[in-house]
Amino acid sequence: MRIVIQRVNHASVTVEGETVGAIGKGLMVLVGAQEGDTAEDVTFLAGKIAGMRIFEDEQEKMNLSVKDVGGSVLLVSQFTLLGDARHGRRPSFSHAARPEDAEPLVDQMKEALVQMGVPTETGRFRTHMKVLLENDGPVTILLDSKRLF
Repeated sequence: MRIVIQRVNHASVTVEGETVGAIGKGLMVLVGAQEGDTAEDVTFLAGKIAGMRIFEDEQEKMNLSVKDVGGSVLLVSQFTLLGDARHGRRPSFSHAARPEDAEPLVDQMKEALVQMGVPTETGRFRTHMKVLLENDGPVTILLDSKRLF
């Protein structure tokens, strides 16, 4: 499972003109499920999201988590994070999990974050989404549950 975490002042996702998820200060998280991902991958990354210390404290050091600052998470599924563009010019998505396998994992991640005390909104799976966000910093972190980077 791969995620992109972006610290934001606000973010929202719309589907066909309807806002389906929106947050103020917090984290915009794009999540891509990969073949073979399990609840263990979800738990690992949810813990990272909730505990990642990328918000500034009083001394302007990145020392606070989204929980510490009372922020929220906007979680949006994005299978293209698994795109392999090492060969040719058209990415291959052959390692991305099938939608029927990926959707429950994304749902589990939302539930894990909520159980950790982090208010979490989501996009809508298997739709064309428009994401609007204002980066804060910008601060962007890439994580992979297999620790590939």
